[in-house]
Amino acid sequence: QVQLVESGGGLVQAGGSLRLSCAASGRSFNDYVMGWFRQATGKEREFVAAISRTGYSTYYADSVKGRFTIARDNAKNTVYLQMNSLKIEDTAVYYCAADHSLVVLTSVSQYDYWGQGTQVTVSS
Repeated sequence: QVQLVESGGGLVQAGGSLRLSCAASGRSFNDYVMGWFRQATGKEREFVAAISRTGYSTYYADSVKGRFTIARDNAKNTVYLQMNSLKIEDTAVYYCAADHSLVVLTSVSQYDYWGQGTQVTVSS
């Protein structure tokens, strides 16, 4: 089992940047594929980005491709989401997720472990 704690959210102006972190504890971090998801008020949780166990493979939602970057540091048991050129529509609670899978996952229902979320608010 793995416990996940997100940090780094906050209020930022449109066009700005934020870096989210997700610290994992428990079983070996590199046994998990990791993902970032977000949920805006009144909307369903949606996929943002995911990364393989080694970090060599990454996947992004079309809405964030070219602006967001997912990375992981297995020595620090941490996954990051660098968010640049933020837009108002990026406003949401961002969640970190983990799964003991051999392949990268992009669906909410596929992940077994979730953090508590961190709020990102982008203002005009």
